[in-house]
Amino acid sequence: MWRRFSLLSAKVKPCHLSPPLSHPLCSPFSQAISKPLQWQIAPSFSPSIFSSSSNFSTVGLLRLNDLRDNHGSTHKKIRKGRGIGSGKGKTAGRGHKGQKARGTMKFGFEGGQTPLRRRLPRRGFKNPFSLTFQPVGLGKIAKLINAGKIDSSELITMKTLKEAGAIGKQIKDGVRLMGRGAEEIKWPIHLEVTRVTSRAKAAVEETGGSVRKVYYNKLGFKALLKPEWFEKKGRLLPKAARPPPKQRDKVDSVGRLPAPTKPIPFTTQEKEVGTAPLVA
Repeated sequence: MWRRFSLLSAKVKPCHLSPPLSHPLCSPFSQAISKPLQWQIAPSFSPSIFSSSSNFSTVGLLRLNDLRDNHGSTHKKIRKGRGIGSGKGKTAGRGHKGQKARGTMKFGFEGGQTPLRRRLPRRGFKNPFSLTFQPVGLGKIAKLINAGKIDSSELITMKTLKEAGAIGKQIKDGVRLMGRGAEEIKWPIHLEVTRVTSRAKAAVEETGGSVRKVYYNKLGFKALLKPEWFEKKGRLLPKAARPPPKQRDKVDSVGRLPAPTKPIPFTTQEKEVGTAPLVA
């Protein structure tokens, strides 16, 4: 017993009983029988050693070599066809013979009968001539002008709107100017977009500005938005393409390359007619 107690720290010691140790009742065996030993911790001993990170290895509360995942959180990969001792050998869970044991069938195959995708009727159609425009409101443009990201004294093109963050990076067929927040436009601005609503056009022209509908094809949009790509490849900017016959009455002019900085003023005849002839 005393050898076991001697393994403790020197600061942990048994309390002294009042009778001397020479008394027969004070022998270790008699004390153990009559009364259990009482231990006291020296004043200099502090339980904070168990909370110190430097004593974790001594106390054994946490060890790096004891860290592991919870039971059942990970599973070993099942290797099929690698011997009968694994339980997944020989036929590897596929059974004997047959199409499914030898290979696989394509998705949607129903054994030879008419599949579901052919039993159901078709609905609708996809228009190959449909155009997709990114909408942008006048209120958003006004906020960017107030934030200093767009200069209202210069021509606002689709390249300007993209660099300012008014529209997304992917412009498929152009940009449509909407009338949302038209009351926030208090100064004249000049824009070049692909389409414009009647409300947005009236709001811009009321303040003394102008909106011109311009046409760009796929290559023209790339030259407008990323002219540095052609310079990197050692190529010249392509010439502006004229719109197809079905879109000629929907645009005012052909888009200019590179991106223009000054607007093209409308003539008096164009303002009276409402639709301007194509300007190259």
